[in-house]
Amino acid sequence: MVAGCTVLGAAAQMLIKRGLLHLPPPPAAGTGVEAWLAFGFGLATNLPLFSGLSCYGISTGLLVLALRYGELSVLYPIIALTYVWVSILSVVLLGETMNAFKIAGLSLIVVGVAVLGWRGAKAKE
Repeated sequence: MVAGCTVLGAAAQMLIKRGLLHLPPPPAAGTGVEAWLAFGFGLATNLPLFSGLSCYGISTGLLVLALRYGELSVLYPIIALTYVWVSILSVVLLGETMNAFKIAGLSLIVVGVAVLGWRGAKAKE
């Protein structure tokens, strides 16, 4: 369940980013009501943005269920894998770059989650 949360969280961030890229900037101060209404309509009809927010909602629901039955100290750090998925997706889908520091940080996250999973499994034996 928590793995699903990480995937949905990453998808949510990608969708929100995509939605915001297509959103015009808000009107300047002192602009008429019509400009603000047009901006609000553009925001309300932004499908990627609302899809991303929906993914976050579903992810939160799954996390609540997972935390009900699992140990917080083991499950919650797994959510950090969302950073790994977002970094990979941002390179693949958005053309962002990866450097040695990012790779090192992501590697530490993966190793940390693996150690927690291994220690959690060992403790139950």
